[in-house]
Amino acid sequence: MHPPTAPTPAAPGSIPLIGHVHRLARDPLPFITSLREHGSVVRIRISRTPAYVVTDPALTRRVLVTDAEDFAKGGKIIDALRVFFGDGLATVADGDTHLRNRRLMQPMFNKAHIETRSTAMIEQVRSMATGWPEGIPRDVFADMNDVALAVFLVALFGTDLPGHLQSEFTALMPEIMKGTIRQTVLPPWLTRLPLPANRAHADRVRRLRELVDQAIDHRTASAPVSRSADEAARPPGCPHDPRTQQGAGLIDTLLNAEHPLTHQQLQDEAITLLTGAIETTGTTLAWTLYEISQNPRIEERLRAELASVCPGRPLAQDDLDHLPYARRVLQESIRKYGPAWMVTRTATRDVNLGGHHIPQGADVVWSPYLHQHDPAFFPEPDAFDPDRWTADRAHHTRGSFLAFGDGRRKCIGENFAWMELQIILATILQIWPRMELTSRPPRAQAVVTVKPDALTLTFHRHAHA
Repeated sequence: MHPPTAPTPAAPGSIPLIGHVHRLARDPLPFITSLREHGSVVRIRISRTPAYVVTDPALTRRVLVTDAEDFAKGGKIIDALRVFFGDGLATVADGDTHLRNRRLMQPMFNKAHIETRSTAMIEQVRSMATGWPEGIPRDVFADMNDVALAVFLVALFGTDLPGHLQSEFTALMPEIMKGTIRQTVLPPWLTRLPLPANRAHADRVRRLRELVDQAIDHRTASAPVSRSADEAARPPGCPHDPRTQQGAGLIDTLLNAEHPLTHQQLQDEAITLLTGAIETTGTTLAWTLYEISQNPRIEERLRAELASVCPGRPLAQDDLDHLPYARRVLQESIRKYGPAWMVTRTATRDVNLGGHHIPQGADVVWSPYLHQHDPAFFPEPDAFDPDRWTADRAHHTRGSFLAFGDGRRKCIGENFAWMELQIILATILQIWPRMELTSRPPRAQAVVTVKPDALTLTFHRHAHA
């Protein structure tokens, strides 16, 4: 017998026919964080459809971990993203396919395996960042997305990916992400009409799949599947010896799997990984560079740590574990700015969640941004304080830092994300001893991630006098 349920409070400001869409479009971050004032579960309306926002991180843990079977991957946002991603790990329904694909892809992201790609990643960042002109204001959000994408393309498809493919990926991905978020906000019937914006988005997605095919074909031609006696003796999915696979990419793990993915599945997973790699990584790095530019003491500590670990030489993989302050700075940036601000699940049956009745089929919303700005866990949540992640303070935040999700759908690429973030940040700081904000302070804009609306920095090769 289930405990009795209480009426679920409704968020104020709903408008007939559109519900709270105007708030989600106009001021989504203040709106989503304000819901905490109304209860641990709050009902909003997206057009005419009710959705239940979970504001208590303990209840979100039930949704993601304890009672995960009652809350399937789904909802309006996931349905819209599925048009773009297909059935990649981020959007595929719970069940055997998800479990099989996750197990198949897990070796790609084992720490030892991704470390074999670090040298190529460091060289890619150095090549790009060294080429920036000194003293010229740069769109840092665009730069960080370009660097993150280029680094991940090297890691995923190897070091010999043709330049024209990399260039077209770089040009295409930002436009696709704009179209994807547009589809998550508009009513479904409107996104199905043959409007110019809908046709353009469909054409871009189609072209992206063609690019992924070309990259996979190039990788297959560059490293044809042939297993030596030593390789055949390895367990399926075991990473190749990096000494003999210098040009290889993470996708070789899937191409050489004992039970490989289908062509469609390879496409879906590659697109999912590419999007996760650039949108969240690029956003985090842009905000991190902004916060460093505004906090001289933080910048000084970062540069001192970096100089002590690798004095007078480029960063190496072995250095990353000796940069704890850089890791805390990045974690605080992720905490303060997202990366995702709203994620959905679908109730698979009638559920009692914290004393609130959630009907079968309802969208259940949880927000990393909301939880990571909860003053009960993060005092002064709008302050940028990397030292809140020291060992003596971090335990107070347990269960409320959910940037990578939790449970069986937790981000499979978390280890890779941390390595990529640290490599890019440390390498930029090594190359550019000084950076200055040349735009007004950016405002947080909730799109797929919480990105800066306008952010330019100038980079200088000489430190302050």
